[in-house]
Amino acid sequence: MGTFSIWHWLVVLLIVVMIFGTKKLKNIGSDLGSAVKGFKDGMKDGASDEADAAPQPPAGQVTNAATAKDTIDVQAKEKS
Repeated sequence: MGTFSIWHWLVVLLIVVMIFGTKKLKNIGSDLGSAVKGFKDGMKDGASDEADAAPQPPAGQVTNAATAKDTIDVQAKEKS
């Protein structure tokens, strides 16, 4: 009772075709397909925009790369 056989699905499909008609189902299918395609294209564009633009630190923030060559490890000097 919990699972449907192929015959159940065929009966449901037949009822849906009788209610909506093949032309309306075709229009719904093409609209759904174009919506999915547009969504995928939007996701690609969004991912490429994020990859192209490297995140820039805020203007007042000091980064590790800029200060790494100027820093001195005080503990290392004391140990030697």
